[in-house]
Amino acid sequence: MNAPDDNRIANDQWVEHNRQALNGELAWVHHLLENALRRDTDAVADKPAVSSPILDFLCEQFRLSPFERAVLLLCAGVDLEAPIADLCTEIQDGSGPLTFGLALVALPESHWSALAPQSPLRYWQLVNVGDTTRLTSARLSLDERILHYLLGVPALDARLSSVVRDLPAAPALPPSQLRLAGQLQHAWNSAHGRLPLISLHGPDRSGARAVAAHACAELALRRLLLRADDIPAGADERGQLARLLTRECVLTGGALVIETDGAHDAQLTPLLDHLACPVILLGDAPPAAHSRCLSLEIRKPLAAEQRELWRGALAHVAGFDDAALLPIAAHFDFAAEDIAAAAEEVRAASDDEPSPHALWQVCRQRARGGLEHLAQRITPRAGWNDLVLPAAQLAVLHDVARQVRHRATVYEQWGFAGKSERGLGISALFAGDSGTGKTLAAEVLAGELGLDLYRIDLSAVVSKYIGETEKNLERLFAAAETSGAVLLFDEADALFGKRSEVKDSHDRYANLEISYLLQRMESYRGLSILTTNLKSSLDTAFLRRIRFVVQFPFPDAAQRTEIWRRIFPEALPRGTLNLDQLARLHVSGGNIRNIALNAAFLAAGEAQPLSMTHLAHAARTEYAKLEKPVNEAEIGGWR
Repeated sequence: MNAPDDNRIANDQWVEHNRQALNGELAWVHHLLENALRRDTDAVADKPAVSSPILDFLCEQFRLSPFERAVLLLCAGVDLEAPIADLCTEIQDGSGPLTFGLALVALPESHWSALAPQSPLRYWQLVNVGDTTRLTSARLSLDERILHYLLGVPALDARLSSVVRDLPAAPALPPSQLRLAGQLQHAWNSAHGRLPLISLHGPDRSGARAVAAHACAELALRRLLLRADDIPAGADERGQLARLLTRECVLTGGALVIETDGAHDAQLTPLLDHLACPVILLGDAPPAAHSRCLSLEIRKPLAAEQRELWRGALAHVAGFDDAALLPIAAHFDFAAEDIAAAAEEVRAASDDEPSPHALWQVCRQRARGGLEHLAQRITPRAGWNDLVLPAAQLAVLHDVARQVRHRATVYEQWGFAGKSERGLGISALFAGDSGTGKTLAAEVLAGELGLDLYRIDLSAVVSKYIGETEKNLERLFAAAETSGAVLLFDEADALFGKRSEVKDSHDRYANLEISYLLQRMESYRGLSILTTNLKSSLDTAFLRRIRFVVQFPFPDAAQRTEIWRRIFPEALPRGTLNLDQLARLHVSGGNIRNIALNAAFLAAGEAQPLSMTHLAHAARTEYAKLEKPVNEAEIGGWR
């Protein structure tokens, strides 16, 4: 049998001491009622030598007068002691429940203001008051939560149970977040008078929750969690909630933690004005200006801290040494909670010892959520063999892949990140006519690096409203940071262009938007790619801030021959195809793919192997789409 817990014994002993003291005070109330029944105004009922510590605390916190304290005892006695309830009925000639008039007659130091609308008993709903048309006949009863509290029974108010829950204890915090928890503690410990409102905001919502939980635990505060969307819209209901929340925090020594979403500020702001308890807001952004608000930004753990978290989460799993964990920590920007969940998922999903590759795929899958509704995910299927480009351009693309793959080594292990925070992002501009392979190259890079590829149409991101473009870009980059995905910004011409020369306010704001995009690309921990059909339309001042520029040329005859050679899948049934004749078509690689695909459908429809006749038909269709005249010399004699 386990030894009893010392704290539990001490707590049980304290509760028993409180009950005995409460019984003594109820005996005093019983004597007062007996005197009232005899109408003996001269009789004296001595107060007990020991008072209930819980009732003492409650009276101190809510500033109750001696009479108001006695009213609470009288109401409690009616619920707890049948003789007290019987005496009340007898004093009132059998007229029924306890009334305020009886309290005025039976209890010492009575005063009418005890039941004024703003009195503590009514404002904090310590007692329930019936019909107040005639105050003396108003029925009184002790609020159920207060009764439980006086008895030492830990029970959340039933009216709060559907909207409030306890915030779980925090796991061990990384040092950067531990410092922020210390700032929160200091702000409350050093406050004079009303405590400041604390706003914990930023990209790490789970980290903010953990910081709040840790700080409250250090301050010995219970943590009550409320979601902003559970705040009532009606002013009366909202005021009622504010009083109950404040009362609960006072009774239990708690702090209120509110998770905000930005969509319920109209309800949140007035609620904050009525709360009189410690409050912490958790949100993506700081709240609107508030006179007593301290804002702390909660970022995800630092790169070195994330590596330590990965080591701890996989400490007993073979194969996860520093060399295996370094690229994972470098590419995926995870909160502590996500690291623990990913490690658990990869262990649970593997029959044998999990591998770094399996963990990479788990991280990749878990990191997708934020971007899925902001950009189009392209599943990388192409490889280097699918790219037909001059050697110089291929060499630059390999350089891009090399820098993304080894960024952790150069920036973190070799210390280049410590030199400057600027320019650590890897950015590229792919310029060339439509169909020359820009998107294909991005797909090849993403596939080579084992990363997701997301396509963003810049023309859809740019807004005519001042400041909205930057907000759209910030949402996108903030979501992408978790995954380190390859970001492909199509149609850079929609935002760029030769705009460095400011002629009007439109140009000035356009330059601000461009600068913001380049700034985020420079700080983004993944690879970001811009594409344009007209490199000449981009100002050189902006080009200098992009690390790699790759010009995708229109393919010459030899390159078109090679594209045709690689375009057909192995499983495709085909007759004799003259690649040199096909290369006479003066079209880009994208058009070549369209022609090959459409011709394959023609062949499938005829249940025949692919032939030059099918390709000639598909070529005419593609030329018609391009509004180009067909040169019969190019396709004449195709059989």
